[in-house]
Amino acid sequence: MRGRWPVYLLVAAIAALVGWYTVFTQGVIAELRRETEVSGRMYARIYRTLGDTSAQATNNALLDLSEKIVEMGVPVILTDPVGRPTAVANLPFTPDSLTDPRITAYLRRLDTENLPIDERGAGQVHFGNTPLVSQLSTIPVLQGALLVLLLVLGAYLLFTRERAEREHVWMGMAREAAHQLGTPLTSLSGWVEVLRDRSAADALLGSAVEHMDGDLERLTRVANRFERIGRPPRRAAVDLESAVRRVADYFRARVPSLAHAIVIEVATEGPGPFTVEGDSVLLEWVFESLVKNAIDALAGRGGRIVLALAAMPEGGVRVRVSDDGPGVPRDLRHKIFDAGFSTKAQGWGIGLSLARRIVRESHRGELSLVPGTAGATFDVTLR
Repeated sequence: MRGRWPVYLLVAAIAALVGWYTVFTQGVIAELRRETEVSGRMYARIYRTLGDTSAQATNNALLDLSEKIVEMGVPVILTDPVGRPTAVANLPFTPDSLTDPRITAYLRRLDTENLPIDERGAGQVHFGNTPLVSQLSTIPVLQGALLVLLLVLGAYLLFTRERAEREHVWMGMAREAAHQLGTPLTSLSGWVEVLRDRSAADALLGSAVEHMDGDLERLTRVANRFERIGRPPRRAAVDLESAVRRVADYFRARVPSLAHAIVIEVATEGPGPFTVEGDSVLLEWVFESLVKNAIDALAGRGGRIVLALAAMPEGGVRVRVSDDGPGVPRDLRHKIFDAGFSTKAQGWGIGLSLARRIVRESHRGELSLVPGTAGATFDVTLR
């Protein structure tokens, strides 16, 4: 639902625009009917005047026609042969007098809408458009806006459909990989048990078996994670301190401890417990991804990785994963969470992208890169 809000917003905008367009066109139709009625009354008055032989018939007809022009809302300015205003009608302001400078300024504007009518010996008639013409001029703009919104919606739907199809393929591949891993994992588990039986007299073999057993357990967890991709996350109480310590213990036994040693530490800020509602399997995946990136950054130079837990005053827990490596270049910080982006030659560029998606979409939290000049620091905020 959260990922579809642009579609809902575009649909709502199109619906609002179509509704307004419908109401607007109905108003235009009503205005056309009114102007048609006024025009009909003007023609009727002209023909009635033609049959009237009284002395005041022509003057009365002209007064009636001027009233009809005012009723139609046509802005008009009459000027004498030297360009001085002699009469005005339907101006958007009330002039103080015919010498008001605003009349001259508005006259120029009317001339940009329509060329003035020159009456020989009488002057000129400067007129503008009726309100209906002004309204009709907005229809192409509305139609263009509606077309643009439809094109944007269509392009977005095509993009999301293509992305959904790609994600569906990836989910299918992940689940198939998890299924295929099941058989060799079962076989490896049996061989580890055989080696464990023979390790009683060999301390080195016993130590190797323990590490193999840990790797086997991790492979099982990875297969379980792949199986969970695309499924609703589980919601249960998760002790983040225990989850973080498990991740730290796992990597601590597998990082260099002599040349270019890497030290992994867990720290807590303030009293616990550090418990949130979530999926422990997916959250450990997030922490492992962050620690693995830190280890890769420290490869060949050594350094220190700290996983710090802190309870937030407004509620929730923050897990900060930091290292003292080279850090993230400033020009790449806005790209590191993009799917497919990686600074490693053999990287797939899905670790941070998937981690952020797990935190945001499955736990309504936030995974962010903390600005800094030394090393890299990532904050996982969960509530």
